[in-house]
Amino acid sequence: MRDTTITGRSYYAPQGGLPPQTQLLTDRAVFTDAYAVIPKGVMSDIVTSCLPFWEETRCWVLSRPLSGFAETFSQYIMEVGPGGGSDRPEPDPEAEGVLFVVEGELTVTLDGEARRLKPGWYGFIPPASDWQVRNLGAVPARFHWIRKAYERVDGIDAPEPIFVDEADVAPNPMPGTDGKWATTRFVDPADMRHDMHVTVVTFEPGAVIPFAETHVMEHGLYVLEGKAVYRLNQDWVEVEAGDYMWLRAFCPQACYAGGPGQFRYLLYKDVNRHMKLGRAKGL
Repeated sequence: MRDTTITGRSYYAPQGGLPPQTQLLTDRAVFTDAYAVIPKGVMSDIVTSCLPFWEETRCWVLSRPLSGFAETFSQYIMEVGPGGGSDRPEPDPEAEGVLFVVEGELTVTLDGEARRLKPGWYGFIPPASDWQVRNLGAVPARFHWIRKAYERVDGIDAPEPIFVDEADVAPNPMPGTDGKWATTRFVDPADMRHDMHVTVVTFEPGAVIPFAETHVMEHGLYVLEGKAVYRLNQDWVEVEAGDYMWLRAFCPQACYAGGPGQFRYLLYKDVNRHMKLGRAKGL
């Protein structure tokens, strides 16, 4: 496992393998009804999955729709070997997707136009897209793939594709933090076409979320760089680069960035839609 550093930014990527027989079993893995922590040491060879119509590829499934777990999305870390990829990557025509590259290079072809994505590149794939993905390089490509069933709204079009390098997007500082807490947004928050946001959140050493956020958004957080102490429900847990957290809607959350460098994570949340209402049978 290692960091890929590009112009001062670091992107942690798992490498697989297996721990030695001498290693203690005790770890930081936690699964509760309000949150889960999947530490980087859990992402070994024996917990990978394979997918239909993907060649030279395996993935770590970080979250999936499941009773008592993620409800709105799935998140994979994909590992595609040289020459691997897929001409039929997405089996669900109503699924939208976000790709975020953390290691190697990925060539994504959408509607016949090819784009080379390097570490730090973000790609939004609209639902019902014609796209393919290949690793044309000499080393494995590793990237996050976040999938969500797109929630259509009458009178609002589906969003267009987006491909952008994090380095070309200015972070938005949170008010009153002197820039110590900032969010890199790849989508305009006011754009109602989008029903999910995937952003990069950055804390300078010692910066904090100064209150327990409690809100309707479900979260997936993958730590790209650094370390912190994170408040999850009633617990404080230590997290570092390579760890993943899932937070249920309304799970209280806060953090202290531990230093000595920046603490950064890739954040998923569902946005911009009415809450679905339960219906009794027959209504």
